Amino acid sequence: MATERHTPLASTSGEDNALFLDILHEAPLLGHRKSRSIFGSVVYSILLASYAALAVGAPWIFRPIHSYTSQLLCSCDVIFLVLAGIFQQYFVSQVQKIRLQGYYSFSQKLKHIVRLPFATMAYGTAAMLLVMVWRPRISILSISTILRIIMVVEAVCAGSFMSLYIGYIYQYNSLDSEPDVLKSLYSPLQPSSSLEGLRYYDAGRLSDQQMALLQYQRENLHFLSEEILRLQECLSKYERTDDGSTPQVDLAHLLAARDQELRTLSAEMNQVQSELRLARSLLAERDTEIQRVRTTNNQLERAMEAERMSNLELQKKISILTKRSHVKAEPTEQRGP
Repeated sequence: MATERHTPLASTSGEDNALFLDILHEAPLLGHRKSRSIFGSVVYSILLASYAALAVGAPWIFRPIHSYTSQLLCSCDVIFLVLAGIFQQYFVSQVQKIRLQGYYSFSQKLKHIVRLPFATMAYGTAAMLLVMVWRPRISILSISTILRIIMVVEAVCAGSFMSLYIGYIYQYNSLDSEPDVLKSLYSPLQPSSSLEGLRYYDAGRLSDQQMALLQYQRENLHFLSEEILRLQECLSKYERTDDGSTPQVDLAHLLAARDQELRTLSAEMNQVQSELRLARSLLAERDTEIQRVRTTNNQLERAMEAERMSNLELQKKISILTKRSHVKAEPTEQRGP
């Protein structure tokens, strides 16, 4: 598919390439994806370092108001928790953009990482709240010392998660491959060596991949529609000119090629949607079969339990009859002598 997309551009002249040079940087399917910025994560890391420095230097920073040190530390923690929530929304939007670019595996990795810094700050705030509530019972260390230790641990853990996030963003920006979400474009009824186990044992993830593929194709359809409209406008402008050197034929060919790509993407989206419905129907059939097996198993267990109870009753009756026969046999033996 990538080769087909490059073919129309390679067949045009140098003037057309100059006219439509920006297409290479706008088309998400040509490998020229938009890199994700790490500016927000760097700012967040700087704030974490400042937060840890505040915790370490609190005895000197708050020396003039030493009696309010604990209250000020708790207030700083709450303020930073709010900032962490704002940054988390920003990071989630960045991960969503990576997903829309078609890089499903990176979005899955980052989806959990971006929530960990805020979760760390939330747990730290809860720990500080417990310390403030139980402060009359705590005598090992001073309250301000315990609060400072919690703040430093928060900053270290959140900073580790942010370092991991920055590393993944660097790796994403340096990728030179097509979107991995295209790998899920296959029929679930056909053999597939790489995703065969996934089809049967993790079908929920397969459906999620196909949904990501639908979103990716929808973004590309939107892009191609806008590009076709722009090319139509350019073609209409050139047709209104009297210059004989106007490359009307090349423009028409390029427009037709883009329209063909749009129809191809539409067909692929329809195929993925049908395969997604088929996969869901297979899941429903499997659930029905599992429910049927469970029902049969329950019936067998009840039958075995009834058989066991019947055997117990039969054993009791046999023991009672045996005792009665012994009782009757004893008087007969006594009468005999």
